[in-house]
Amino acid sequence: MENSVFHLQYAIDTFYFLVCGALVMWMAAGFAMLESGLVRAKNTTEILTKNVALFAVACTMYLVCGYAIMYGGNIFLSGMGEVDVAGVLGEYAERGDFEGGSIYSGASDFFFQVVFVATAMSIVSGAVAERMKLWAFLAFAVVMTGFIYPMEGAWTWGGADVFGMYNLGDLGFSDFAGSGIVHMAGAAAALAGVILLGARKGKYGPNGEIRAFPGANMPLAALGTFILWLGWFGFNGGSVLKLGDIASAHSVAMVFLNTNAAAAGGAIAALITARIMFGKADLTMLLNGAIAGLVVITAEPSTPSALVATIWGALGGVLVVLSIVTLDKLRIDDPVGAISAHGVCGFLGLMLVPVTNDGAAFSGQLIGALTIFVWVFVASLIVWGILKAVIGIRVSEEDEYEGVDLSECGMEAYPEFVSSK
Repeated sequence: MENSVFHLQYAIDTFYFLVCGALVMWMAAGFAMLESGLVRAKNTTEILTKNVALFAVACTMYLVCGYAIMYGGNIFLSGMGEVDVAGVLGEYAERGDFEGGSIYSGASDFFFQVVFVATAMSIVSGAVAERMKLWAFLAFAVVMTGFIYPMEGAWTWGGADVFGMYNLGDLGFSDFAGSGIVHMAGAAAALAGVILLGARKGKYGPNGEIRAFPGANMPLAALGTFILWLGWFGFNGGSVLKLGDIASAHSVAMVFLNTNAAAAGGAIAALITARIMFGKADLTMLLNGAIAGLVVITAEPSTPSALVATIWGALGGVLVVLSIVTLDKLRIDDPVGAISAHGVCGFLGLMLVPVTNDGAAFSGQLIGALTIFVWVFVASLIVWGILKAVIGIRVSEEDEYEGVDLSECGMEAYPEFVSSK
């Protein structure tokens, strides 16, 4: 009877991992829709191509070497093999309590981890939109998903020492589902690319004026945000790592509750902030506010109350509006607000963790955040710089004017309604 219970929990935990991984994979559709809605019509096909291609690249590179760097063991060459039933049952028996830990299929763990890698790379896509060469972007994706992300992942979730010098876990660093490890890392890579790439032509005037480039499809952007909101339940909920006992099921429920509360708080706060600052209800700020709230709560969705989660999300909603405006003043051109929503708010999420999690320390959170940012930013800057010197990373001024859909993909997304001429 006891063995049957263990078999059942193994099946439930594995299945839960796979379902949550599928939800996170669906976030790729959310990013694609959000980004294609916020760019101009003449750049839609190219950004959709980037989002589909980067997902494929991320899955392949993490399979080939990324997972091995992050956790050890190359599943690309050896595979997962058949499950060792006796070994699994022995591990349960040794613990003496089937509620004491997570045991699930190694293949399900890989699947859940690989979609996180693709999420980090998707953040880069929107920030460099409308002026980057497609193949330069995909070349960077190979390095980002195969090496840069897995390295900082090894120092955090993998438990390895940072270049053999210090262990972030020993310093009190905690990042439940990846506010820093996934979101801030993606934003750091994006920031490095944006700095070397430069702003879109005409975005900033000679006298300091900032020109708005309205997105082509607001309904698509709104739908993309709702899809991301939905996918985030898998992102955070799956990071509980199990479901098959009372304590874990309760934890999953609280994570879902807090994730939703933070997103709502972020959306409301961003909408109100935009109304105060601009005199209008700005849809793009509302969308980024929801995402900001989700990013903030990702660092610790299991320990706050729903009220605290809502407040944290609201802080993210206010911060993302202020950050987007500030980056524009600094002439850092991010068409979709990804650096602000995922980077600045990712850092906020990390720094809020010790408020409700006694196992985390503010000093450890700060050191961890700096470690992730410095590593990803510097490594990305080097890779972007090499690509710029070797093949170039920016399209020509003429191609940018005509739209990268034509120059990079040879087709327009809305040929019957929009002419890039």
